[in-house]
Amino acid sequence: MSRTNFSSGATWENHVGYSRAVKIGNVIEVSGTVAADGDKVIGEGDAYAQTKYIIAKIEAVLIKAGASLHDVVRTRMFVTDISAWEDIGKAHGEFFQAIKPATTMVEVKRLIDDRYLVEIEVTAVI
Repeated sequence: MSRTNFSSGATWENHVGYSRAVKIGNVIEVSGTVAADGDKVIGEGDAYAQTKYIIAKIEAVLIKAGASLHDVVRTRMFVTDISAWEDIGKAHGEFFQAIKPATTMVEVKRLIDDRYLVEIEVTAVI
């Protein structure tokens, strides 16, 4: 099976040694994604805005890999404040209401930068 790595160009990828997404066969795994645009945090202090930005960012790499959000079978959401679950869930639902992938949302102590409130990873099968 062939393997294709997809990069977002973030400096973290080379420093840490990971890809934004990896496609092997008909499976695409998308790395944990935060609301970052270069060094800028998108939606600072707003879990809903961050979630929407993250899923749109994930959608872009899925398209590069020949997939779409309709191919997503699992989402994993890591959140720093579980009391924001309704806002995060609302944003998630705006993308996935009809698709309904398996999903997990868990509270974590912190993410790589305190300004990030949500990190999402997905699995897609074409």
